Amino acid sequence: MQINKLHILKNLFLITFGCALFGFSLVNINIANDLAEGGFTGITLILNSLFGINPAYSTLILNIPMIFIGWKLLGNQSLIYTLYGTVMLSFFLDVWQRVPVTIPIGDDLLIAAILAGLGGGIGSGLIYRAGGTTGGSDIIARIAEKKYGIAMGKTLLAFDVLVLVLSLTYIDLPHMMYTLLNSFVFTRMVDFIQDGSYSGRGVLVISDKSSAIADNLLAELNRGVTYIKAEGAYSKEEKNILYCVMGAHEIVLAKNIINQTDPNAFISILSVHEVLGEGFSYDPKPKNRLLKAKK
Repeated sequence: MQINKLHILKNLFLITFGCALFGFSLVNINIANDLAEGGFTGITLILNSLFGINPAYSTLILNIPMIFIGWKLLGNQSLIYTLYGTVMLSFFLDVWQRVPVTIPIGDDLLIAAILAGLGGGIGSGLIYRAGGTTGGSDIIARIAEKKYGIAMGKTLLAFDVLVLVLSLTYIDLPHMMYTLLNSFVFTRMVDFIQDGSYSGRGVLVISDKSSAIADNLLAELNRGVTYIKAEGAYSKEEKNILYCVMGAHEIVLAKNIINQTDPNAFISILSVHEVLGEGFSYDPKPKNRLLKAKK
């Protein structure tokens, strides 16, 4: 039970920090430089520009009813995290408007767009990684998927496009183009945070000398190697396919090891978005583990 409490506290901390960073970016970069946003956040910026409604209040007004409309789709834990995230975002939007902060970028909209994407993307990525959201268009997309079978990605894209088009009521076309750059950086940062801080490569090897290749990879790279039983479709022969996950910087060395052992080996290299386990999220065992096992 203690582990679950620590896990929940960690998630709440990530959501809090993510909301603080996202709110700071919205107030001090987006609003300060007339950059729009997609989704419900974009609607709050439109209301702020056209009617002077504080985004801290409109965030609650727009999002909390949507959360209760879609609460059955969220589940209890996600509902709590989403409610918490919405309240925290509203809180920090109010805080950052009261705390005078100036980011010295002059009138450079390119820098503003990149910084807005970085700040907002990292903040939102932390919120999503902790299992929360800030409500809004995410819930609309889930309802559309369940009720009408429309993929969430399509609904989110359509809603973002609609909001960005409406944003032309208070920003001009050049600012809209920089907003699109902001959205691109934002999306990439969200993906990076959600996929994990360490990405790697998965290597599949088909060879008649699989045992020798496995020993050499274990000895030289100190990476775990797994045998996958397979059968050739043409030859009908049983083979051991090797699977090994490693850092991107280790690929060249791995290919050299494999080619030196078997020049005819078939090698397939895969992108791995997140790697957890020995040698990645915690320290590996001593490099001479094989030698010790053989004694």
